[in-house]
Amino acid sequence: MKNSRRDALRKLAAVPALAATPALLSATATKTVKPNPMLKRVQYSVNAYSFNEEFKSGEMDLFDMMEFASDIGLNAVDLTSYYFSSYPNLPAKSEIFALKKRALELGLNISWTGVRNNFVTADVEARKRDRKMIKDWLHISSAIGSSILRIFTGRNIPEGYTKEEVKTWLVEEYKLCAQYSAQAGVIAALQNHNEFLFTADEVIDILKRVDSEWFGLILDISGLRTTDDPYAEAEKLAPYANYWFIKEHIYHNQEKKPTDMAKMAAMIKKQGFQGYVSFESLSDGDPKAIIKAMVDAFKREFHKG
Repeated sequence: MKNSRRDALRKLAAVPALAATPALLSATATKTVKPNPMLKRVQYSVNAYSFNEEFKSGEMDLFDMMEFASDIGLNAVDLTSYYFSSYPNLPAKSEIFALKKRALELGLNISWTGVRNNFVTADVEARKRDRKMIKDWLHISSAIGSSILRIFTGRNIPEGYTKEEVKTWLVEEYKLCAQYSAQAGVIAALQNHNEFLFTADEVIDILKRVDSEWFGLILDISGLRTTDDPYAEAEKLAPYANYWFIKEHIYHNQEKKPTDMAKMAAMIKKQGFQGYVSFESLSDGDPKAIIKAMVDAFKREFHKG
């Protein structure tokens, strides 16, 4: 009896690790989220880039950002690597743990971390350095409690190469990042950032070629700029999204227009998404007021009916 009880407890001990990240593990390159329109539960975050000017001037730091997020009732914060006080050096444990402790005191999760990399350069050594940076930050993300690390493609096609050749490098690098992600327990996720992959079909192609549950997608609604209908383009990507970015503007064939929060809420709700929806402001003006207005507008639409 004791042995069977011990075996049962051992099996149960493995459950929380899986239960803790259902939204993150629900969407992979080959397995998409099964829509459930009855679900109306998401978590709300704010991205650090919203306060870029305030960080650069010294008016704010990451601790101030967390205070703001808590004050307006958000669930989490997105902490970008280049706003850590130690940057460009890796943060010391003392900085990581201080942020983690403050988040706990404020009732927040640190749901997201992000780096800037360039995997479309022809410089093999540069790609190797960025891969090492991502590997380091995956482990930092794990230490700080984040479940997802944002990575980019990089910008422009190097002279003398075709786009398909560059995509081959990109897939190779992402596959290695996915291996590091599995070791760290943190998903490496591509943000479609209007840099190299411009359409939903291009992004989906890369996701399928990498084909790993540890490589995902941060769906940036503002990064789909080459179509008449960015909402329809986003809907193609929605089944693959591990994390959503909502900004105050979207682009119809490069023409900037206000984001329709009713359409965004309906799309996310239709997908049955239960993870994090993060808000980022790129406009002039008071970022705190802009973020709060965006969050309030989205919540009103999301919780209607």
